[in-house]
Order: sequence, then C-alpha cells, then structure tokens
Amino acid sequence: MLRRTIMSNSVEPDAQPAMVRLGAVSYLNSRPLIEGLGELLPGSSIELDYPSRLADSLAAGNLDVALIPSIEYFRRGGYAIISDACVAARGPVMSVKLYCRVHPGEIKTMALDEGSRTSATLAKVILAERYGVTPSTEPLSMDSWTTDSQADAVLLIGDRAMHSPAESFVEEFDLGQLWYEWTGLPFVFAMWVAHADADMTGIASALSTARDQGIAAVQRIAHDEAPGLNITEQTAHRYLTQNLYYHMTSAERSGLKLFHELALQHNLVKRNANVVFSDFVTA
Repeated sequence: MLRRTIMSNSVEPDAQPAMVRLGAVSYLNSRPLIEGLGELLPGSSIELDYPSRLADSLAAGNLDVALIPSIEYFRRGGYAIISDACVAARGPVMSVKLYCRVHPGEIKTMALDEGSRTSATLAKVILAERYGVTPSTEPLSMDSWTTDSQADAVLLIGDRAMHSPAESFVEEFDLGQLWYEWTGLPFVFAMWVAHADADMTGIASALSTARDQGIAAVQRIAHDEAPGLNITEQTAHRYLTQNLYYHMTSAERSGLKLFHELALQHNLVKRNANVVFSDFVTA
C-alpha cells in the first residue's frame, strides 16, 4: 500500500505552530517540499499518498493542509493557496506524458492515469484547443501500464512516466513542454492548499522553509530516491533541478490563472471558483 503517515516528535505546543494534518504527494517530484517538515511542524502528521487521494482527503476533512493537484483547487471551492512552495514546470516536466497510438487529431478514446486529475484536465484542454478533439475517457489504474489499455491515447504521470513504455507510438508528448511552448507560461501541477477559513499561523513559513531545505539537499534526495525508482542518480538530480520549479512566482500565478480560464471554457471546473492566494510574498 503506497499510503503512509509520518508522525513528528511533539514539543511544547505554545512554542510552535499549530499541529496540523498534512498530506503530501508520494512522487519524487514532491520530495524536496517535505524535507525536514516533521521537525518544522512538531506534533503534526504527514500523510504521503497519490495527489487525487489527497484532494479527496482534504475535501472530506481528514486533512488540514494538502499538496493537491491544481485542478482540484478550482473544482472544490472554499480553498486558499497558503504557500509559495509548489510543483511547477517551465518546459519539459518528464513525468507527465501522453502517448498517442494515432495522430492527436484522430484521438477518440483516451486512458487517464488515476493518480492525477490536473494532468488529465491539461490533456483534455490541449487536445481540444490544439487539435479540436474531445475524446471519451477511461480510467487507468495506478499500477497499470500503457499495454493495459487499448485506447487511442494513454496518459501516464509521476514516477512511472519517467520510464519509456515497451511499445512504440505515433506521437509522444511531454505535457509540460507542450503547455510552455503554446502559452509561454509555467504550468503549476500542485500547490499547498487549505480551507480558506482555517488557522494557518506559522504553517506557510514552515512549508517555505522545508522547500528551501529540500532544494539545498537535492543531491542527497536524488541519491536516496533513485534506486527505488530504477533510475540513475543523475536522472533523478536532473529531474529535480532542471525539469521542476518549486517557487510560486508571478509567472506561475499567471500560468495557473490561464489554466483556470481554459478549463472553464471547456466546462471542466466550477464557474464560481476563484484563485485565492493567502498573504505570502512571491518574486
């Protein structure tokens, strides 16, 4: 079972930020965001799971803060983005791939990785906007591979998308690269979110500090995580330092807002959902 919970050591509660239940993505791409987070938020719990499950847990009230897919922020409503730490790409992301068995303009069916709903929405937006197609979709379980579906196109995300499938395709797209070449803006895949009325005193600072510590420790993270993913340490390091960005700057905000607008045009999100940033400073 992939889901697991990390409990941090408790200390005097009046000297620390509030104890919270956090949910973080279990993929390599999010590993730098939780570096030392247990020590920064003593007494809190950190649950590691797939992004889609974290979104459901936050909505159900089982988590106070979660690193959720950006599309879930627009679909649920009542949330605020509470940190300038995020998972974004400014070009190829390497871990979000769309494999096409036919020309993109001829896609009629698409299998969507159940691990993330943001990438699924991004694939739908790009196919509709750039190729004029709206394929029917089917789920692809999180332990399946491209060969487990006969759909015209298959979307894979996360760690398994970093490995090449054992079959050939007419087209293979890195959706981070496709988005950036099309819009000129970064794409935000996930961000730290909480219910808008929640008391997040001290939490945003801890999340930013964890991100900074993670970036500083990226060589060790790559060394530790690469063997379990069956990739080289060099590949893991390049992925974490060249394919991903972890700061929510004004460019990331603009990309996030454009994604919201396009998803709205295609009726993929709530019309009353707004982009709300808590009071944190970005470059």
